[in-house]
Amino acid sequence: MIAALAREWRHLAAPARIGLVVLALLAGVAVALGLADVAATRADIARVVQLEQRETAAITGFAKGDPGELGYYRNHPAWRAPGDLAFLAPGRGDAVPAVLRLRILALEGQINDNEAANPELLLAGRFDFAFVTLYLAPLLLIALLHDLWSSEREAGRLAALASLPGAARRLWAPRALLRTGGVALALLVPLLIGGALAGTAPLRLAVAAGLVLASLAFWALVTLLVARQEAQSATQATILAGLWFAITLVVPAAAHLAINAAVPLPDAAAITRENREEVHAGWDRPKPKTMARFVALYPEYRAAAQVTRIFDWKWYFAFQHLGDMAVAADSQAREAGIARREALAQGLGWLLPPIKAAQAMQHLAGSDVAADLAFRARLRAHHRALREYHYPFLFAGRPMTAADIAAAPAFAATAQKSIVR
Repeated sequence: MIAALAREWRHLAAPARIGLVVLALLAGVAVALGLADVAATRADIARVVQLEQRETAAITGFAKGDPGELGYYRNHPAWRAPGDLAFLAPGRGDAVPAVLRLRILALEGQINDNEAANPELLLAGRFDFAFVTLYLAPLLLIALLHDLWSSEREAGRLAALASLPGAARRLWAPRALLRTGGVALALLVPLLIGGALAGTAPLRLAVAAGLVLASLAFWALVTLLVARQEAQSATQATILAGLWFAITLVVPAAAHLAINAAVPLPDAAAITRENREEVHAGWDRPKPKTMARFVALYPEYRAAAQVTRIFDWKWYFAFQHLGDMAVAADSQAREAGIARREALAQGLGWLLPPIKAAQAMQHLAGSDVAADLAFRARLRAHHRALREYHYPFLFAGRPMTAADIAAAPAFAATAQKSIVR
């Protein structure tokens, strides 16, 4: 077999060799860009954490222990640290930023009203290893395998070659294996190098490599089935190009539109606007009415809910939270709808292996919808912990010492389940 593979490599056309080299270069560039994106994200997280420490020291100096001043001005960093396979398909920073600075003000605006990436740059999509593997590599594989038999038929050699003893084992198998293996190596070598540089766990790296091989195996099987049919090379290439276009682009796009139509979502911009309007309206509502609504959620503060001054921090933070509660149902409905859409998309993936491979690769990279929702859950849990840490100081009128400031809840690495109130 080794001798047969060496023979096929010598006879492999120059354009095919160039194609394999170009694919390897594209995969290498994609891995390098992914590693750079991960490094930039980690640097952003470290920078924000250091900035928070300096800001907290400055705020502590002028706040003089006032819990309201500290609650209003202090930013608490929360982040989604990239994993050891994040370079495969870096996170969608335009959807949910990897790092946020939370205050104990109304949360919905802080989650939804954030800086996004340039929309014009997003139109072209993201060039990453998953894109190279799932979109570009199949095209090269089709180009290498589609005329495996038809080229010999058109040259008038097929009948003679087919009559040779063991032709399938001695000729066609090495030819198909060399081409498919060349595409696989062009992808796996950059992947393994990237995994080594990122310190990826061997088992997780093996799973990623298995996804690459599974995707290539699917397209190799489809291409060989079409190539075996008696048709012109151009016809076979056209059929395979149509299948690639349908499976990778048309069907996912149509399914996306159908799923979105079947599962409508409350608009995030509308939720943010309603949240902001509710918070602003809190300035004009009677203070007793606002505090009555708040103590219905937190009855433990009923005895200290009286507001006798024109401005009181406990009243201010009360109507901030009530602004979130006014849109809580829509916010929960939106995230439940997103989860429902994702479940339907996952179900579709089982019907089309390339789609499932893309979903699995995003899951390994931690950039899928489930990871976005989990991060939002951690943000909400952290925000609630911060609010409830400050409330005893605000309602008791008790100043915060340096130890109290340092003891504020740190961002949790995992989501915490809790009721909404």
